[in-house]
Amino acid sequence: MLVETARAKINLTLEVLGKRPDGYHELHSLVAFAEAGDRLELTAADQWTFHCHGPAAGHITGENLIDRAFMAVRGMWSSAAPGHVDLYKELPVAGGIGGGSADAAACLRLLRRLNMDRDGAPDWNELGRSIGADVPVCLVNRLAYMQGTGERVTPYAPPTWFNAVLVNPRIPLSTAAVFAELAASPLAPGFVSPTLREFASAQALLAYIAASRNDLEPPALRLAPVISTVQAMLQIQPGCQLVRLSGSGPTCFGLFESPAAAQSAAQAISRGQPNWWVRATLLA
Repeated sequence: MLVETARAKINLTLEVLGKRPDGYHELHSLVAFAEAGDRLELTAADQWTFHCHGPAAGHITGENLIDRAFMAVRGMWSSAAPGHVDLYKELPVAGGIGGGSADAAACLRLLRRLNMDRDGAPDWNELGRSIGADVPVCLVNRLAYMQGTGERVTPYAPPTWFNAVLVNPRIPLSTAAVFAELAASPLAPGFVSPTLREFASAQALLAYIAASRNDLEPPALRLAPVISTVQAMLQIQPGCQLVRLSGSGPTCFGLFESPAAAQSAAQAISRGQPNWWVRATLLA
């Protein structure tokens, strides 16, 4: 049996630079991954099969991206051996933390390991793109810049881990609805992608994140005002350095000065809001 963790994707920064002629949005985002995530187990099998269970399994609607990952691998790597995937779904669905994309990417990593001795392996980034915009960065599964519609991923060597608390008020928020509410302007003619930056210390990186933004936060707040309550509860916790929405939300994250501060904050928020999903974790 092979095991992978589908780690939650956290947009530390997220700039929507404009709407492209093809209808997609041009993005520039610094993405980190949490220790918190879903668990996938893969066993060799005669057929491609998939089972999902866990506290968030019942919230999945429509096609699961693991099924799409199976189809993509079968289509691009006909000699790949099939397997059975068991997914324990822990991450909130439609939470702005790339849960489905992380699951699909973890599934691809498992299938790559299962078939590591077989010829004909596909271009994994291209395969990930065929499944979903966030899958390529989730395949990298570490601190990285994500650009374009998600197809350009540049890993970043992190100076340190961040202590964080993730909070989701257990309401789904459609990414498509948030982008529609944003109503981004067309991408400027002759657009040039922002230069990727590097930082000599964790403090410099934190200062960059604090000075940056998530362009989806204002439209997400209009659609789900409870996000402001989540952020306020994070901001009042001792040791909190920064609070922001991740992706299209409604999950918010707080960065904290120490693991102890993050743990204390998570416990305090859980006591005040026992029905929310709250996790102290590390980001990198």
